[in-house]
Amino acid sequence: MSWTLGREDDVVTEWERSDGYATVRVRERGDGEFVVRLDVMEQAADESTYERERIGSREAALDRADEWRTAFDLD
Repeated sequence: MSWTLGREDDVVTEWERSDGYATVRVRERGDGEFVVRLDVMEQAADESTYERERIGSREAALDRADEWRTAFDLD
């Protein structure tokens, strides 16, 4: 499955997986650091994956987001 860029502005960049069951978001915090968030809904009712990391630079945050999109791609 492919990921599409759903939002990109001065604060948030967010991708959504084509099946609609996963998102990856990079958000700038007020202190200049970044939060990278992975949210995956699984098929089983009691399963999901949610991860959140605080990262010091935008470049490193975008790299982490790319790693998650690769790891959770369904193709």
